[in-house]
Amino acid sequence: MEPAAGAPSPVMVSSPDPSVTPSPTSSKRLRKTFTPDYRLPPVQNGLAPVITRIQTQHPVVFLTIDDGIAKTPRMPELMAESDLPATLFLTRNYVQDNPDFFKALKAQGSLVENHTVSHNINMVRDMSYSQQLAEITGMQTYAEQQYGRRPTLFRPPGGAYSNVMRKAVADAGLKAIITWEAKANSGHMDYQVGNTLRPGDIVLMHFRPEFAADLAAFRQAQTAAGLEVVLLEDFLVAT
Repeated sequence: MEPAAGAPSPVMVSSPDPSVTPSPTSSKRLRKTFTPDYRLPPVQNGLAPVITRIQTQHPVVFLTIDDGIAKTPRMPELMAESDLPATLFLTRNYVQDNPDFFKALKAQGSLVENHTVSHNINMVRDMSYSQQLAEITGMQTYAEQQYGRRPTLFRPPGGAYSNVMRKAVADAGLKAIITWEAKANSGHMDYQVGNTLRPGDIVLMHFRPEFAADLAAFRQAQTAAGLEVVLLEDFLVAT
């Protein structure tokens, strides 16, 4: 997945050693530490809001992991060792060969959200409203059947969105479109703004073979910035 068209070019930051496993830390959950100071904008004029980062005074950062193509036993182990909650934007066609894999992450405190049925990165350009709605509602149904919860957040494939998509997202019963300005990619961090993590940043990762190196890069950046990883859904207080 790449940034939406028109986004600033990412800044690449030096990589940690990918052979180094992120060390466990005593990460505190949001409900024990922070009172959310951000309110999710409501759906207006039938259009879902678009959230790129969270405006907060708290030293927090949000980890999101997309797609679900690669699945190895080490991935949930690394997440458990680091005690990291994450928002999982999953694509039905990528996870349906092994949906139980993501139940281990769900049991650790992560939540499954909506990343469409087929991950068509050209859906804004090539799909009608009804086709986009079908992509979104199809994943809504699948996620509820497999993981016992109907998603509330949506991430567009590739990050691109339009008002047609915003309407489809709202009509599917989702609260917001979630994008990003920071990404763990190929063992290093990319930033669309600045060169460090900031409070309220939403970080993009993927279920890819380089998962361990990406997680190590994120953990290094998160620690250096003095931020705590909290679950995005816990911080989005609906109006």
